[in-house]
Amino acid sequence: MPAAAFKLFIEVLDELAKGNAVTVAPVHAELTTQQAAELLNVSRPYLIRLLETQQIPHRKVGSHRRIRLTDVLEYQRLDEARRRDAQRELTRQAEELGLYEA
Repeated sequence: MPAAAFKLFIEVLDELAKGNAVTVAPVHAELTTQQAAELLNVSRPYLIRLLETQQIPHRKVGSHRRIRLTDVLEYQRLDEARRRDAQRELTRQAEELGLYEA
Protein backbone atom coordinates (compact mmCIF):
# COMPACT_ATOMS: atom_id res chain seq x y z
CA MET A 1 0.00 0.00 0.00
CA PRO A 2 1.43 3.45 -0.90
CA ALA A 3 2.38 5.64 2.07
CA ALA A 4 -0.05 8.40 0.99
CA ALA A 5 -2.96 5.94 0.90
CA PHE A 6 -2.03 4.55 4.31
CA LYS A 7 -1.85 8.07 5.76
CA LEU A 8 -5.28 8.89 4.31
CA PHE A 9 -6.68 5.66 5.75
CA ILE A 10 -5.34 6.58 9.22
CA GLU A 11 -6.86 10.08 8.95
CA VAL A 12 -10.24 8.62 7.96
CA LEU A 13 -10.17 6.21 10.89
CA ASP A 14 -9.17 9.04 13.25
CA GLU A 15 -12.11 11.19 12.12
CA LEU A 16 -14.51 8.28 12.43
CA ALA A 17 -13.19 7.54 15.94
CA LYS A 18 -13.99 11.17 16.86
CA GLY A 19 -17.56 10.62 15.66
CA ASN A 20 -17.16 12.73 12.54
CA ALA A 21 -18.63 11.76 9.19
CA VAL A 22 -16.20 11.16 6.35
CA THR A 23 -16.87 11.48 2.64
CA VAL A 24 -14.48 10.42 -0.07
CA ALA A 25 -15.08 12.14 -3.41
CA PRO A 26 -13.03 12.99 -6.46
CA VAL A 27 -11.68 16.54 -6.37
CA HIS A 28 -13.42 17.36 -9.67
CA ALA A 29 -16.82 16.39 -8.23
CA GLU A 30 -19.67 18.85 -8.58
CA LEU A 31 -22.33 19.28 -5.92
CA THR A 32 -25.94 20.34 -6.01
CA THR A 33 -26.90 23.36 -3.94
CA GLN A 34 -28.45 21.04 -1.34
CA GLN A 35 -25.27 18.94 -1.07
CA ALA A 36 -23.09 22.05 -0.78
CA ALA A 37 -25.38 23.55 1.87
CA GLU A 38 -25.25 20.32 3.88
CA LEU A 39 -21.46 20.18 3.62
CA LEU A 40 -21.19 23.76 4.91
CA ASN A 41 -23.93 23.18 7.48
CA VAL A 42 -25.94 26.16 6.24
CA SER A 43 -29.42 26.50 4.79
CA ARG A 44 -29.91 26.17 1.05
CA PRO A 45 -31.26 29.77 0.77
CA TYR A 46 -28.12 31.04 2.54
CA LEU A 47 -25.93 29.06 0.13
CA ILE A 48 -27.84 30.52 -2.82
CA ARG A 49 -27.03 34.02 -1.49
CA LEU A 50 -23.34 33.06 -1.31
CA LEU A 51 -23.51 31.94 -4.93
CA GLU A 52 -25.41 35.01 -6.10
CA THR A 53 -22.92 37.34 -4.39
CA GLN A 54 -20.10 35.37 -6.04
CA GLN A 55 -18.54 34.31 -2.75
CA ILE A 56 -18.49 30.75 -4.09
CA PRO A 57 -18.02 30.11 -7.82
CA HIS A 58 -20.64 28.00 -9.56
CA ARG A 59 -22.05 27.21 -12.97
CA LYS A 60 -25.54 26.68 -14.25
CA VAL A 61 -26.71 23.50 -15.95
CA GLY A 62 -30.07 24.51 -17.37
CA SER A 63 -31.80 26.09 -14.39
CA HIS A 64 -29.73 24.16 -11.84
CA ARG A 65 -26.59 25.40 -10.12
CA ARG A 66 -23.53 23.16 -9.76
CA ILE A 67 -20.67 23.90 -7.39
CA ARG A 68 -17.25 22.28 -7.52
CA LEU A 69 -16.34 20.43 -4.35
CA THR A 70 -12.95 22.16 -4.31
CA ASP A 71 -14.66 25.59 -4.34
CA VAL A 72 -16.92 24.63 -1.42
CA LEU A 73 -13.94 23.33 0.57
CA GLU A 74 -11.95 26.50 -0.18
CA TYR A 75 -14.84 28.71 0.99
CA GLN A 76 -15.10 26.57 4.13
CA ARG A 77 -11.35 26.95 4.80
CA LEU A 78 -11.46 30.75 4.32
CA ASP A 79 -14.62 31.10 6.43
CA GLU A 80 -13.06 29.16 9.30
CA ALA A 81 -9.95 31.35 9.09
CA ARG A 82 -12.11 34.51 9.21
CA ARG A 83 -13.92 33.16 12.27
CA ARG A 84 -10.65 32.37 14.06
CA ASP A 85 -9.33 35.86 13.28
CA ALA A 86 -12.53 37.45 14.60
CA GLN A 87 -12.34 35.36 17.76
CA ARG A 88 -8.70 36.38 18.33
CA GLU A 89 -9.60 40.04 17.83
CA LEU A 90 -12.51 39.85 20.26
CA THR A 91 -10.30 38.13 22.83
CA ARG A 92 -7.63 40.81 22.36
CA GLN A 93 -10.19 43.57 22.87
CA ALA A 94 -11.62 41.87 25.96
CA GLU A 95 -8.14 41.51 27.44
CA GLU A 96 -7.40 45.14 26.65
CA LEU A 97 -10.56 46.22 28.47
CA GLY A 98 -9.78 43.95 31.41
CA LEU A 99 -12.82 41.77 30.78
CA TYR A 100 -10.85 38.62 30.13
CA GLU A 101 -7.55 37.26 31.33
CA ALA A 102 -5.82 34.48 29.41
